[in-house]
Amino acid sequence: MGYVAVQGGITAIENSQKLNRYLRLRGSSAPVSVAQIMDQMGPLVDRVMSEGGLYSPFHAALALKQASGDPLEASFLLRAYRSTLRRMVDSLPVRTDGMRILRRISSAFKTIPGGQVLGSTSDYEQRILDFSLAEETEEAQRAAVRAFAASVATAAGLPDAAPLEPERFRKVVSNLREQGLVAPSPLGDPGPPTDITQESTAFPLDRSGRLQMLARAETGGVLALAYSSMRGYGSVHPTVAELRVGRAQVRIPHPFRKGEAVALGSIVVTEVEIVASVQRLEGEETPTFSLGYGACFGHNEVKAISTAVLDRAMKSPSPKDPAEDQEFVLLHTDGIESSGFCSHFKLPHYVTFQADLDRLRDMRGDRE
Repeated sequence: MGYVAVQGGITAIENSQKLNRYLRLRGSSAPVSVAQIMDQMGPLVDRVMSEGGLYSPFHAALALKQASGDPLEASFLLRAYRSTLRRMVDSLPVRTDGMRILRRISSAFKTIPGGQVLGSTSDYEQRILDFSLAEETEEAQRAAVRAFAASVATAAGLPDAAPLEPERFRKVVSNLREQGLVAPSPLGDPGPPTDITQESTAFPLDRSGRLQMLARAETGGVLALAYSSMRGYGSVHPTVAELRVGRAQVRIPHPFRKGEAVALGSIVVTEVEIVASVQRLEGEETPTFSLGYGACFGHNEVKAISTAVLDRAMKSPSPKDPAEDQEFVLLHTDGIESSGFCSHFKLPHYVTFQADLDRLRDMRGDRE
């Protein structure tokens, strides 16, 4: 967030801000409320929360309204606001194996313990514009909600109906690990994780720091670099062992009872574990699958899968391709930093450009 300072005529800047607000409000439609953005633009709100590094649907929706729907600008606003908040306590590690599942699929196995849970997805919809949405009314909205509630009630009354409450499911990778097909989980306490919001980034960065930076990275940037690896620049062609979206409980140490924890609430997260190429661990003769892991705030499957691909790619012992170089990946996928650097070129560069002009004229004069 280094490239934000602007100097110039204060009157011109104030008038520019007034014009920006006018362009947002000049239409004949009613103002979009923050509640409407929260309720009806969930994936966009989730993306801003993830890239802004703050889990707060209200503040993410407010930032989107202020930014006129620009997700990068909204993420910038949210991260700037987050930097003003006081840190009260560090939460305990979130146990995603106990999350309340909203969606859970595996492309590695047709049958998994607990079954596939399709949940909410647009993966199977035809990409055809629905023009009826242009005339959607509040009455139609209420009717659709009532019809869905009635269908759920009918399904719940069937003999083989699934439970209405979301279930907890064991992770698919756990089964592979028990069979010795993937590397075992690290044993012991690896020490406190890196905190990228409190410590300067220094490379090489440990895995906790890498995953934190990817969790806040811009979705498009993460996808672009992961796609380069999928296409052959790094050769990580993943199989999704498990993708899960659900509510994970956030706990903190009990303030008065040592050794106990208290739950503050739950947050929606997307988590992906991919199985990649077969590898031979150092000192081991038995080959195993290599794994990649990705997680982010909200429901954002593309970002989580891309993160898992890059996590696997950056484990390469001899980096050769862009997606395998952690410094290249992490410094070029932060949307706030990169957009700030790009935008700073709009600021005055009179002195430096004048120096370039003088140098060019001198060179042309020398030739003549």
